[in-house]
Amino acid sequence: MHDLLIRNVRLCDGLGNAPRDGELVVRNGRIAELGAALGPARETVDGQGLVLAPGFVDIHTHYDAQLTWDPTATPSPSLGVTTVVIGNCGFTIAPCRPQDRRSVLADLTKVEGMPIEALSEGVAWNFESFPEYLAALERRGVVPNVACFAGHSALRTFVMGAEQAHRPASGEEVAGMAALLREALEAGAIGFATSTLELHNADGGLPMPSRFASHDEFRAFAKVLREAGKGVFQITKGLSTDAHFLTEIARLCGRPVHVCPMLIDPAMPDDVFRQMDLFAEAQAPNCEIYGQVSPFTEIMNFTLAEPYPFESLRAWSAERLAAGRGARLAAYRDAGFRAALKAEIATPPVPFRFNGQWDAVTVAGTAKPGNCALVGRHLAAIAGERGVDPLDFMLDLALDEDLATAFRVVSFNGEIEEVRRLLAHPYAVIGLGDAGAHLNLFCQAGTGLYMLQRHVRERGDFSLAEAVRLLTSRAADTFRIADRGRLAVGAHADLLLFDPDTVGIGPMEMVRDLPAGQGRLTTPALGVAGVWVNGARVADENGLAKETPRAGQIVREFRA
Repeated sequence: MHDLLIRNVRLCDGLGNAPRDGELVVRNGRIAELGAALGPARETVDGQGLVLAPGFVDIHTHYDAQLTWDPTATPSPSLGVTTVVIGNCGFTIAPCRPQDRRSVLADLTKVEGMPIEALSEGVAWNFESFPEYLAALERRGVVPNVACFAGHSALRTFVMGAEQAHRPASGEEVAGMAALLREALEAGAIGFATSTLELHNADGGLPMPSRFASHDEFRAFAKVLREAGKGVFQITKGLSTDAHFLTEIARLCGRPVHVCPMLIDPAMPDDVFRQMDLFAEAQAPNCEIYGQVSPFTEIMNFTLAEPYPFESLRAWSAERLAAGRGARLAAYRDAGFRAALKAEIATPPVPFRFNGQWDAVTVAGTAKPGNCALVGRHLAAIAGERGVDPLDFMLDLALDEDLATAFRVVSFNGEIEEVRRLLAHPYAVIGLGDAGAHLNLFCQAGTGLYMLQRHVRERGDFSLAEAVRLLTSRAADTFRIADRGRLAVGAHADLLLFDPDTVGIGPMEMVRDLPAGQGRLTTPALGVAGVWVNGARVADENGLAKETPRAGQIVREFRA
């Protein structure tokens, strides 16, 4: 007898084939059969004509710390995600020596917007090495399936020490990191992840350790992947990392290279397409390069107490502002600081830097009642009416409200038709949700549901079958994750049951369920009737199951 029968559904297989009526049965956590009249099962679910698809494979998350206290990876499973890839950008918490724990958590607080109070209280440090970290997660249990990168900044910190990791590495130190990467791959790491992005700064304002790596250091890691014959090379790239070097890395490692963040910059809207086309031209046997893209318009809410969208400006000087609130307030008042910012903004546009698009920055909330009329208006218009520079207005308003003023910026992907074009690029892979990070800026853990809502039902940019493929088997295959992201006999029974007429996400809201009473932004699922991980139901139309089974697996085996 089968364990589970889901009947009366439209089967959307994740491989791009047209949906068809039928039913599906599960035995021992895997799909046993698809078709009609498949026989009895211990549990039967009537799908009521809804769509049954593979669960989403979210290739870009940051649940590394959270999974040590929250095995659910909240809210991802309730949003249809059945597999998460963690460790992106190289910001992992293993390996980590006891003396470096405080520094590693402080860096996560800065670079990924995680409350230090929650991290300090919540992380269970029952590991030191990368293999020990995976084993600890496995012992505790996880709700979604979890695959983990070996993170560059963590490797640097472990080998060089937290105080010395922010400098070029010696040959001996690079060899030590390479040995740790081999150990991680043998233990089941999905690959190697790193970042050179200028926005990625550590506690105290220094660049994250990976940003100090030379090209030869990156080549050393590529060679490890080549020798191992497995693993993905993931990089969140900055200006120092061009498409030609990434092509060299792809050829050297012979493994898939995933490049982030491939977003449409309003100041340079053609740049992302130029880079994606360079990736397309480079494709060859043993040379795969993909750009990670997002269906979302990138909107961030922030205050000038933590001005993340502006920190890529050199003149913003993260080091200068890292000394504390007093130093930050003094800098905002300083005429020289303001002049330097204005001068830099006036220079030719630079990717992923704020380039003066003040009409995309609005006042989202004010602390003083007398300023409430400003809410919803963009800074270009307000400053124009008052005859002042938009930067001066923003800083003066924030100072007047003791940095409590909330601002909202549309950073990237503002033109929806261009987003459609980017999503459809043959070497694009949908990711970049950053689930688990930037908890006070946004929540894009519902990337898959939003794709089905916005780009399938509302706009018709993609067929349902194609969109589901992009969110499931396409993601799994480019990451070499075997037997997931598809409805096929023998595949893991990671399943999503949804109503195509109502599927989507609701409005963001702040909840305070993190350790130490800290908050995070979240978003509810719409139109989801059920989510199964390895055949066990983890969510229904009301969200996560009351006693959510820890049915997920630590994914350690990958296709060559």
